[in-house]
Parts: sequence; structure tokens; C-alpha cells
Amino acid sequence: MPFDAPLPPDEAAARNRRAVANWLFFLCGMILVMVALGGATRLTGSGLSIMEWAPIRGILPPLSDAEWNRLYELYRTIPQYQLVNKGFGLDGFKEIFWLEWGHRLWGRLIGLAFIVPLAVLWWRGAVPRRLLPRLLGLFVLGGLQGVVGWIMVASGFMPDSTAVSPYRLVVHLGLALVLYAALLWTALELLRAEPIEVPPLVRRLARGTVAVAALAILAGGFVAGLKAGFDYNTFPLMDGRLVPEGYGKLAPFWLNWTENVAAVQFNHRLLATATLVLALGTLLAGWHSAARPVLQGLAGTVGVQYALGIATLVHVVPVGLGTLHQAMAVVVLTAALVALDRLRGRASTL
Repeated sequence: MPFDAPLPPDEAAARNRRAVANWLFFLCGMILVMVALGGATRLTGSGLSIMEWAPIRGILPPLSDAEWNRLYELYRTIPQYQLVNKGFGLDGFKEIFWLEWGHRLWGRLIGLAFIVPLAVLWWRGAVPRRLLPRLLGLFVLGGLQGVVGWIMVASGFMPDSTAVSPYRLVVHLGLALVLYAALLWTALELLRAEPIEVPPLVRRLARGTVAVAALAILAGGFVAGLKAGFDYNTFPLMDGRLVPEGYGKLAPFWLNWTENVAAVQFNHRLLATATLVLALGTLLAGWHSAARPVLQGLAGTVGVQYALGIATLVHVVPVGLGTLHQAMAVVVLTAALVALDRLRGRASTL
């Protein structure tokens, strides 16, 4: 075939699917970094350092001493400064400012990395027509995530509040994971191969692992929002008990799952343990099938995250371990979705 000859239709379509999938994988990598940055801003208390939502003007950092002082004076008006960081000076403010500014800038870069390649790929005819509405919807969801992020941050400016609302934090985290999962699943669908033949039990266990892992991650969001990881820093017992005292002290009872430190941490432990058991059970059920490598990857990833969670807890949530634990949750979600895709794979119809 001459070098400049057009590709056969099937080969051209396959190349286009690979190009779109690789772009989506790249976006997933950027979101993984974003989640890690979000964990670092939360653990360092940096998230409330920028008190203005300026989607355009905020792209640039302060460029003069006068602007630095203006932003610092704004920060000094909120409870976090008065109750936690009072007197740490302009230099201390700059330290937390740069991390939050980097977090917001990375979000803007994700938006740019989404819309510009999408336009180019569409212009080249690489994006399947039926896929365009989904991708545009995901772009809108990404923009909504920025709005939700600001609503979350604004909750930390309330009187007597030194941190953001746990509920808004979980919504913010949950939307990021939905966006990540949708992008990853779309990329996997574009490259989807023939299914791996496994017993139905393996598929059911894999689905269960994905569902419980998602619940464990959201429960971890409440642990983060309530700073529940700074209490009960022993494992496996909590203050010498399997089930902590005061688990159900709040009424109505469901409030314990979102506002009771003891219950929130216990639930996260329970769901994480259930995820590990399910992942290992899925691996054992599919041990003699062609799916064993991908199931080993899933169980191994969950095991690493479980060990990392214990280390983060017993060391009282150092910033490095806490950030790694949050980022690793996305890796677990990735392994779970990849396993699920391979177990229900079929030729792409996009």
C-alpha cells in the first residue's frame, strides 16, 4: 500500500477509536492528579486560602505586593485564620495559597485538555457520531464540578467554621469520581475486546466489588470531611472495641453515618474490609479462568489500598500518606472498572 494511500475503512475506524481512547486515558490521568491535589489541599488546610471565585481573573496568581496583602486581609476575616492559623503571617499564607491556586489551575487545564482535543478530533472525523453527546455532557459535568467545588469552599467561610461541609466535600469527590469513571469506561468501550469466559459467579462478585468499593470511597469522603481519621488511631480495634462506643448516639439514626466520628470511621473500615474480601473472593472464583491476571490486579490493588489505609490511620494522617491514600482510591476504582470491562467485554459499537 502506498504511504499516502487511504486506510481501509475498518483500519481507519480502529485507529480513530484508539486516538479518542488515548485522549480519554490522558484526561483520566489528569483527574487522578486533581484528586491527589484535592487531598493535599484538604490535609494542609489550604482549600480556604482563596476566598474569591474568579474563573478568568483567577488564572493568574497575585503579581504585586498590594494584591498579596489584599488577599491575605480577606483570609484574615474567616474563622480558619482566627481559630487555626492566627498570626502565621503573609509567608504562611503564601504557602497554603500556592497549593490551592495550583489545584484550581489544574482544574482549568483539565477543561482545556478536554475541549480543545475534542474539537480537533471531531473536525478530523475521529469521534463516532453517537459518542459526541456523551462527551459534551461530560464536559458540562466537568464545568459543574468547578461550581460545586466553589460551593464547597464557600461553606468553610461560615461563622465558627474552620473547614468545609462534609456533605459538600462528598458531593465534590463523588462528582469527580463519576466523571473519571465515565471517561475511563468510554475509553475502555472504544477498545473493548471479546469477552473473557468466566462462571456467572465471577461476574456477580466483580460487580459487588465495584459497588462496595464505591461506597467505601464515599464513606472515606465523610471520614475526611469530619477529620475522623485523627481519632481511634489503632487497628483493628477502636478504643479497645470492635464496634466503637457511641456508634448510634445521634438521632435520627442515619445521622450517625455522616456526622458521628466513631460511626463514620467504623463504616469506612467495614466497607474497606468488605471490598478486600470481595476482591479476594472474586480472584478465588476466577482463579482457573483466563480472567485471573486482571482479577489478581484488582485484588492486589485493593490490598495495597487497605494496607495504606491502616498505615495512614495509625500514623494519624500525615499529609503524604493521606494524599497517597486518596489518590490510591482512584487506582482501586480503575482496577475494578477494568476488571468489570474485561468480564463483560464485547466488540465496540461506538
